[in-house]
Amino acid sequence: MASGMSDELRTGALVYHRGSSATGARPGKLEIQATKPLGNQRDLALAYSPGVAAACDAIAEDPDLAAELTIRQNLVAVLTNGTAVLGLGNIGPLAGKPVMEGKAVLFKKFAGIDVFDIEVAETDAKRLIEVVCALEPTFGGINLEDIKAPECFEVEEACRARMGIPVFHDDQHGTAIIVAAAITNGLELAGKALSAVKIVTSGAGAAAIACLNLLVTLGAKRENIWVTDIEGVAYEGREALMDRWKSVYAQKTDARTLGEVIDGADVFLGLSAGGVLKPDMVARMAAKPMILALANPTPEIMPDEARAASPGAMICTGRSDFPNQVNNVLCFPYIFRGALDVAASEINEHMKAAAVRAIAALAREPSSDVVSKAYGGETRLFGPDSLIPSPFDPRLILRIAPAVARAAMETGVAKRPIADFRAYEEQLNRFVFRSGFVMKPVFSAARNEPKRVIYADGEDERALRAAQVAIEEGIATPILIGRPHVMEVRAKRYGLTFKPGVDVEIVNPEDDKRYRDYVALYLDRAGRRGVTPDRARTVVRTNSTVIAALAVQRGDADAMICGLEGRFHNHLRYIDQVIGLAPEAPDYSTLSLLITGRGAYFLTDTYVTPDPDAQSVADCAMLGARSVERFGLTPKVALLSHSNFGSDDTASARKMREALAILRTVAPHLEVDGEMMGDVALTPSLRERLLPSSRLTEEANLLVFPNLDAANIATQLIRTLADALPVGPILVGAAKPAHILTPSVTARGVVNMTAVAVVESQVGSVSPPT
Repeated sequence: MASGMSDELRTGALVYHRGSSATGARPGKLEIQATKPLGNQRDLALAYSPGVAAACDAIAEDPDLAAELTIRQNLVAVLTNGTAVLGLGNIGPLAGKPVMEGKAVLFKKFAGIDVFDIEVAETDAKRLIEVVCALEPTFGGINLEDIKAPECFEVEEACRARMGIPVFHDDQHGTAIIVAAAITNGLELAGKALSAVKIVTSGAGAAAIACLNLLVTLGAKRENIWVTDIEGVAYEGREALMDRWKSVYAQKTDARTLGEVIDGADVFLGLSAGGVLKPDMVARMAAKPMILALANPTPEIMPDEARAASPGAMICTGRSDFPNQVNNVLCFPYIFRGALDVAASEINEHMKAAAVRAIAALAREPSSDVVSKAYGGETRLFGPDSLIPSPFDPRLILRIAPAVARAAMETGVAKRPIADFRAYEEQLNRFVFRSGFVMKPVFSAARNEPKRVIYADGEDERALRAAQVAIEEGIATPILIGRPHVMEVRAKRYGLTFKPGVDVEIVNPEDDKRYRDYVALYLDRAGRRGVTPDRARTVVRTNSTVIAALAVQRGDADAMICGLEGRFHNHLRYIDQVIGLAPEAPDYSTLSLLITGRGAYFLTDTYVTPDPDAQSVADCAMLGARSVERFGLTPKVALLSHSNFGSDDTASARKMREALAILRTVAPHLEVDGEMMGDVALTPSLRERLLPSSRLTEEANLLVFPNLDAANIATQLIRTLADALPVGPILVGAAKPAHILTPSVTARGVVNMTAVAVVESQVGSVSPPT
């Protein structure tokens, strides 16, 4: 892993992990937060002595109450001894801690599961077993991680036997589940039965053996499985690098190499080293073979080589830049979610098989309207290049967790069975859009069809860093406006690896062959708005926002980003001069997305119109709703006020009521209501008490304000108090994608808006919903 890392990514990763006294950021990726108030003496008495004794007594009398009175049932240990950390090997438990923190972040982000990462300085398997088993009172589940084979088998086997909570070695079983789902679908397309296919592996470590064990559980025949590793074929009588788990697959054969056993293979499973599967070997495999070349960063065979040798081959890798990525994040958070939610005593084979079936079935499902919108209107079709779902598909938790929970109940290992699965699935659905998933499909859609994004502030550190990320992530082709020699010096200073003018197109205001064309276009667009020829020549030399807008208007770029310096309205004036309004847009407005721990909320209009009239409020709501749909969400619109449904009769309250009447007429299908206070918009139970007939269901996710002061103040307060991740402001209404950020934006914020701009350019300008 380390050898394939760019210098910029290495530097950025260290900055990402390091604390900062300037910003108050703490080192690492995790912190612990209290979930109950502790603001007065009574809170203290309830949280600790003497009140805590009541909870202790209750658990002592009935241990199952720990699930109701403590965090235990939503708490998982991610535990390692650091003997097999990613591609880094035996680097020890302390050096492995960043990986465990990262795994903890994935658990929390994807499934809402709390994690303590535990790094244990113990390499003796028997003593490690004692350490793990002693942790049972603390946790609802144990995720073993990065423990080398064969000790990982021994530790998991012993701990599963002794402990009454799930113990799951993800390196083994997470990989096995995704592999099994891919093979299930690949064999269906090939018209083959798992029980009849020949399977050949390269690699016989923990993941490979777990894959084979699960495939046998699902119907593969042991006699059809051929295992190879660094010592060659696993054959009966071999002594080198053999153990009791690998010996199960030893064949009675004189063959000794991968090349000798590959003939007629239907499935190649590679969990070994790059380049070991040669094209001539692929050519000798069965028709329509499954090739899972999962070594990273270099697969056992590159997909183009495999397909050239066998055009009907279906290929999976461990890389995100090829179709069918086998990525454990597809399953492990959701398997634990389902297991914890029924207080399962283990994760058994039936539960793993249920996860396999759920993942395989999801890949065969047509994209829902929500998912299709989230992916820029793309309909993902099941086929050789789509055997497994995208890691960004928000439906993963909705399919896998209930399937695992049901399997636990069916096999009698669920101590707290779910009574109402419909309510459970609704609860999971609410989590999906509380957890920041909103940006994931946007980035995925951007990768599918990158566009040219021009950065007006190309010499700014944030734009340079965003350009580097855009290149590495494959979300956009960046174009930078600025002086090449300045960019080159700064890129080198910041440790960036791209070369301005070589890897990234540069527009140099001081010397660009398109200068005369840009001047002529500027005069054409703004000549009747007070711009003289002399003024045009000066502006096109000196104003990077105008240059960016001209590039987009002329077709030299697909979208623009500006505003890292200067005033918002100055930038908007130039965009209006050059690009102008979309034909269906009555005016400009801005939408600010704030992603909080509670959910994702869009606020409008946060930057443009100081005191809109009712028609403008309605227009802004409609434009905002269409933009919300671009994120794969159903807009739920609240028209905000100091008044609740006519409780006050001030001018601003009347304006919001009039806006509602307009929306009811022009957009009857839009889920919108008002006027209402902010707490009513976000609290369905309170809204139900005030107005049971309200058309708005659940929490509002698009908040429309009566004036600019309210919208902008609310945005900045929520952003600061909730430590929210801001995306935007998103300029709505321009004829072509153009976005004006603010001087406080971070490099990460520029990257987020780059993805938004790309997706917007893929599907056209934002227009009101019909």
